[in-house]
Amino acid sequence: MMNWGGLIFLFGFSIVKFMFTPFSGPAFHFTFIETYIACVAGGIFGAAIFYFSAGFFMRRSHDARVHKLALLKAQGIPYKLKRKFTRMNKFVVRIKRSLGIVGTSFWAPFFLSVPIGSIIAAKFYGHQKKTFPLIVLGMLINGCVTTGIAYLFYG
Repeated sequence: MMNWGGLIFLFGFSIVKFMFTPFSGPAFHFTFIETYIACVAGGIFGAAIFYFSAGFFMRRSHDARVHKLALLKAQGIPYKLKRKFTRMNKFVVRIKRSLGIVGTSFWAPFFLSVPIGSIIAAKFYGHQKKTFPLIVLGMLINGCVTTGIAYLFYG
């Protein structure tokens, strides 16, 4: 009998953190293919949502920042602007420059998280038609490798 709750868990958790989800498959007593399909489907679903709505999230973040600064200025409260060159920003730019479109599309959603990695890929390479297919290909390959490791050690 199929454990639908476990499959839904794998699917849902893969939307957010794709890298670690396949390690839960053996605990639910799923086969390699069940775990792989649930995790990859969730990862691709999450990547699609966040990649294609990245413009909305970036615009919303910018508008909220502008609104907050306008409120502080209107109230006469002194404010300190946030640093633009944080460690994370420098890390992301270094990834972009060293790995390019393929590396960013393959590895950012895998190592950072699906939402953040997909938004970063869309921000840097959203104007190129091959970006999202590269993200999907990265999910397929990374899912196979990660699920294989999970079943090699825990299955």
